[in-house]
Amino acid sequence: MLKGGQPDRLPLVPITMMFAADRLGVKYGEYARNHEVLVEGQIRTAEEFGFDHVSVISDPAREAEDYGAHVQWYEDQPPALVEEDSLLAEKGKLTALKPIDPLGGGRMHDRIRAIELLKRRVGAEKFVEGWVEGPCAEAADLRGINRLMFDFHDDPVFVEELFGFVVENAIAFAGTQIVAGADIIGVGDAAASLVGPRLYEKFVWPYEKKLVDGIHAAGGRVRLHICGNTRRILAGMGKLGSELVDLDYPVALRQAREIIGPDQALAGNIEPVGALRNGAPQSVAQAVANCHREAGPRYVVSAGCEVVRDTPIANLQALCEYAKSHRCGGEYTL
Repeated sequence: MLKGGQPDRLPLVPITMMFAADRLGVKYGEYARNHEVLVEGQIRTAEEFGFDHVSVISDPAREAEDYGAHVQWYEDQPPALVEEDSLLAEKGKLTALKPIDPLGGGRMHDRIRAIELLKRRVGAEKFVEGWVEGPCAEAADLRGINRLMFDFHDDPVFVEELFGFVVENAIAFAGTQIVAGADIIGVGDAAASLVGPRLYEKFVWPYEKKLVDGIHAAGGRVRLHICGNTRRILAGMGKLGSELVDLDYPVALRQAREIIGPDQALAGNIEPVGALRNGAPQSVAQAVANCHREAGPRYVVSAGCEVVRDTPIANLQALCEYAKSHRCGGEYTL
């Protein structure tokens, strides 16, 4: 699919994090801290439901924590950045930050170990997905999301310096993941959905483009994941050159296809809670069929964002069975 060919059926790459930890029967704090636990959860979930990939995505705090950011840990939910104690609450601290060695023994290194282990165990059968934070997301993690939004107006020079710093490190981190065996790198840049098209084109897009190009130069592929309402920045997202673009449920796939064009592979965009969690197997299958119809043959089956932890098994199975029983250019019927 990503090379432009026609696979025998629709690819299936839902994002699972807390759902995978629950299938393994472990607390999420342990899943996010220990690469061996994450790997077990990913493999068990992928094999149980027939996913085409396994992923090392777990939380947005890995890079930030290795920089020294204050992260709040919980027993059974993802760790969170502490906004009121952001590492770069004082902008002058940026000049003192040093690049982080992805193999330096921190949480970034833990992700590398997860990729190596996934590649050894299931790399012949499953697509192995690495992950880095995009420029807007990582800048928000370090500076604080509210401060960053003011910075776009008050200190655009600082924003560009910060974006440049985090992108260089993200390229190095992605490259190390590729060497470890990642077949594709997810770029999570959720904070980019909060800026309008003018700020996106002026500030965010150039650094997302630099990151995508850097991953390609390292021999990798890119899965762009900007959850939220990205309707106003679709045109730019479609010009980044990512092999796969995720779309969250606020974006109509038909609109996205019209704006981005026929050649871009699109993934999504079943509503994770309202449709996938709260629906029934038949309504889930119908929702996937509608996405397939709107996106056309270059479609990859996934929810709009993470499959939430208490999603009924039958509902996720319905999503998966649609992918396994439909060709990319075939009928959009149940």
